[in-house]
Amino acid sequence: MRIRNREQLLSHGYTKGRKHMLEILEAGLQAADPYYNTRDIFRVEENLLYIGSEEFQADGDPKPGAEAVDLRKIQHIYVVGAAKGIQRMAKAIEDVLGEMVTDGHVIGKYGDSTDLNRIGITLAAHPTPDENCLEGCRKIVEIAEKVTENDLVITIIGNGGSSLLTYPSEGISIQEVKNFTHMMQIEKGVPTIELNVIRNHIDRLKGGRLTRLFSKAKVICLDCVDANDFRMRGVHENWDILMHENRWLHNLPDETTFADAMEIIHKYEVEDRTPDSIMKHLKKAAPEDETVHFEEFMTFDTRMFGITPASRDFMEAGKKKAEELGYRALTFAHVEAVQSTQAARIFSSVIKHSLEMGEPFQAPVALFIGEEMVVEVGDSKGVGGRNQEYALMMATLIDGLDKVTVGAVDTDGTDGPGGLKLEGAPNCLAGGIVDGTTMRYAAESRIDVKKALLSHSTSEALWRLDCGISATQNVSMGDLGVILIDS
Repeated sequence: MRIRNREQLLSHGYTKGRKHMLEILEAGLQAADPYYNTRDIFRVEENLLYIGSEEFQADGDPKPGAEAVDLRKIQHIYVVGAAKGIQRMAKAIEDVLGEMVTDGHVIGKYGDSTDLNRIGITLAAHPTPDENCLEGCRKIVEIAEKVTENDLVITIIGNGGSSLLTYPSEGISIQEVKNFTHMMQIEKGVPTIELNVIRNHIDRLKGGRLTRLFSKAKVICLDCVDANDFRMRGVHENWDILMHENRWLHNLPDETTFADAMEIIHKYEVEDRTPDSIMKHLKKAAPEDETVHFEEFMTFDTRMFGITPASRDFMEAGKKKAEELGYRALTFAHVEAVQSTQAARIFSSVIKHSLEMGEPFQAPVALFIGEEMVVEVGDSKGVGGRNQEYALMMATLIDGLDKVTVGAVDTDGTDGPGGLKLEGAPNCLAGGIVDGTTMRYAAESRIDVKKALLSHSTSEALWRLDCGISATQNVSMGDLGVILIDS
């Protein structure tokens, strides 16, 4: 089980709804583990190593099907990359390829497992980078220095890689990148897709440079995504979208420019708060410091595969479990770059209308929410996260709706930067589960929920309410939100 405090979460409130919520979230969290998918990507037959298949590749890939690698022509196999929970993918590669793996190094998040034998791992900070990010990147660069055209390099990127894979450009310090990231992402709530336009232009490994670094060799790009999950963003095939609109898979091209990065700086009016070294680097816009664009990327001997196809999606696993439990399971919304509290207000209005009028949803129903909300904390020092803030806000809005249960969790098991210091509590919660009785329980326990929301100190409030989820760490596939409305 990935959820570690089931008894605590079931100790009060609407226990039927909570029990069902736990089963649904657990099913989703289990499906988000990429270990088994990664194993299925690799197949060895005599002297051939087959990598990938149509299930794992993007529509429109000019080279469909598995990549066949003649092992007789390969001297060494290296594995490098960065992501939250990356050790699960690296472990799968070790278990399939065994002694064929020569060396490698990956960067994970503090708290991730380090159970690897042939591939080194550095644990570092997320969502703001630290010195260990830099140390892990240096070890990756050291491996690149010994790679030849007779080698195979497997690169892995997933959620969290934009912080963990931080190797600032010359003249920019890791502390400056840390402070800038905190200001933009945590204080101002800037979406990652915008922040990365800047981060990719002040780094030596982001924006496709990881693949450029190993371009002497044959490179396989494994990305912890569904390679066909981008069709909603345009009319082009998914391959084209990944190649031309990517911002965060750092082993793939990024076609933004220094001018685009400056536009983001101006948009959020942070010129005066951006370190001089970063502003100087962006304004210089040296061509040799540009990200890897599509034309250059296509000169590399490389293939790309998505580790988590829709056929194995964590939300679909949760919906299947909900249907087994007697609910009609529906995808309700995909929420991106929306404040958690705002989303809670909208969703709670829909819940109340459904209960009063029987539309648009009739009970029993399970409503599923994907993507990632945001929290703009300003100068608050409170400990929390977007899923926790959403759950606690929902508790205030569904008060008295005794047969409504709300759950939200980050699939990597850590929601927010962490820092919770309570006896028996994890450093970082994964999310929360609340129901229509939670506010009564808060009043009985003398826990000021509204104060916790105002100060963004949602972790302590949820944990003291026995509503905070403690989970094992893994790869982040995004957030899983569920609303259960019982008849």
